[in-house]
Amino acid sequence: MDESYDIFRFESNDIEPKKGRVLISEPFLEGRYFSRSVVLLTEFSDEGAVGFVLNKPVNLNVNEVLTELDEFPSEVFIGGPVQNNQIYYLHTVPELIPNSFQVTDNLYWGGDFAILKELISLKKIEVHQVRFFAGYSGWSAGQLEDEIKENSWLVSSIDLEQIMSVDNTDIWKESLSKLGGNFKVWANFPKDQNLN
Repeated sequence: MDESYDIFRFESNDIEPKKGRVLISEPFLEGRYFSRSVVLLTEFSDEGAVGFVLNKPVNLNVNEVLTELDEFPSEVFIGGPVQNNQIYYLHTVPELIPNSFQVTDNLYWGGDFAILKELISLKKIEVHQVRFFAGYSGWSAGQLEDEIKENSWLVSSIDLEQIMSVDNTDIWKESLSKLGGNFKVWANFPKDQNLN
């Protein structure tokens, strides 16, 4: 078989999933939540995985969703299909928000919401320090590993600035391109295969 046809085969890379890494969806994965998505893993173990989609905005500020919050110009993103009537958050200020779960060296998940609410009210937290998500993405034991073997996801790393940026409409394309090789070709593949 001609080697040139290999560019049309989308195969998962050899990077192992773990907390703090991202999943990059294959170009034709369908669905509202995961089509061309980048998902940050906040938990990964033998029992399953949890993550948040980083690039699916809801087009609402958090205080429009949580009306008890004072005005705070932070956009809400769709975190995934699980419990999407609940708001979750990532932040970089564990010294201000107790009971947070560490994801990476400088990134934390959740914590005392009453204190976060007070910090927002007192204007002691900035927009770039917290990101909000409606729902989360979850996988049962072995499910994510199976999806990776089926080439639904690539695993990659990401920096904190990209995670906390809400201006990330191109994060899927950029993440694929960063992997180089044939993934650069896939990054530019049209969403609609019939377009050329």
